[in-house]
Amino acid sequence: MIEVEHLSVGYDADGTKQIALHDVSLTVPQGTVCAVIGPSGCGKSTLMKVVAGLIRKVQGTVRINGRPVNPQEMKIGFMPQNYGLLPWKTVGENIRLGCRIKGEDSEDFVARAKVLCRRLGIAGLEERLPHELSGGQQQRVGLARAFLLRPDILLMDEPFSALDAITREEMQEVFLDLWQEYHITTMLVTHYVEEALYLGQQIALMSSHPGSVQEIMENLLAGSAGERYKPEFFAMGQKLREKIREMGAQS
Repeated sequence: MIEVEHLSVGYDADGTKQIALHDVSLTVPQGTVCAVIGPSGCGKSTLMKVVAGLIRKVQGTVRINGRPVNPQEMKIGFMPQNYGLLPWKTVGENIRLGCRIKGEDSEDFVARAKVLCRRLGIAGLEERLPHELSGGQQQRVGLARAFLLRPDILLMDEPFSALDAITREEMQEVFLDLWQEYHITTMLVTHYVEEALYLGQQIALMSSHPGSVQEIMENLLAGSAGERYKPEFFAMGQKLREKIREMGAQS
């Protein structure tokens, strides 16, 4: 479970205090995917970095499974927009990196990594470097690393945004296939309405200036490919777009 209570984050810019997040409260139940969406500049990525423990100077509290965020003691999977792969390490080394950092790089993890590579369609690429892969293949490497770690939580900051539309849909399917097996509590930042509706059982709608969570929607349409083509899915997408436009107009 991820619990955010009365979170505020500010920073200095040109000698003035800017507020990135103001009084944000959000609970992501265990085993849920929460899609975070809202206008540009509303603090989505800042919220993700706070939950990851990358930004520590904050007001309010963030807890994971009832404990304050501590990246040293917890296994937090974090997938940034650029996939987060180290360019000088091979695919296999990148996949095992999180486990190695946590001191868990055993023969069992090597075997599990091979299974994940087969499932993700990247078996045989373990000795290549990231620049030798396509964007979709790099994304699969990032997913393999995240799920091999079996993290307490998984944080994804617009992970599919750099992909073309067809590859992005393929990666959404790949993610869902893995998530339905592991049920890792996940926060996913996205600016694609359909992606939020398809992947998020919970949708957190943010407004900007300052960034705050204005509404949390329970989404019964998530996780089923068949739902994407139903009138209800289209209608919910239009409703969500209108809400985002309203948030942008208010900021």
